[in-house]
Amino acid sequence: MTDRICVAQIGAAHGLRGEVRLRSFTQEPEAVTSYGPLESEDGARRFEIEALRPAKDHFVARLAGIGDRDAAEKLTNLKLYVPRERLPAVEDDETFYQSDLIGLAAVGPDGAAVGIVRAVYNYGAGDILEIAPAGGGEPLMVPFTVEAVPAVDIKGKRIVVVPPVLTE
Repeated sequence: MTDRICVAQIGAAHGLRGEVRLRSFTQEPEAVTSYGPLESEDGARRFEIEALRPAKDHFVARLAGIGDRDAAEKLTNLKLYVPRERLPAVEDDETFYQSDLIGLAAVGPDGAAVGIVRAVYNYGAGDILEIAPAGGGEPLMVPFTVEAVPAVDIKGKRIVVVPPVLTE
């Protein structure tokens, strides 16, 4: 498990006064403001959300110290993290953070090794797991749905994967 969790990502600049589009990855999207300062992935920069308002499919945020469009544009696509201890504790094996999936063994329904979970992506249509195949080669991209991933065992450090059948 990682000690920092990605909770948001800055999108494009919004307007001329330094506001940015913000996509929240928290279960309750507006809760992104309640976890204290957000940090860049390398931990070199910290950001305080001064104001947050909903927009069509994202939030518009004003960040402390970002006062104009040029400064806001430099933050485009920046992922924002918080230390894991600031987030609610995970109560059981049914609840987990997406980052907890990274490094888990992926096995087929028969228990045969498929590979290792390397990343979790979301391009807007749902979460996708990147799995490095056990035998090498191109990564497998598997939708993180109950059909394709019917079991997640955090304590056992594995997931069961039923890769989609490709038709010609």
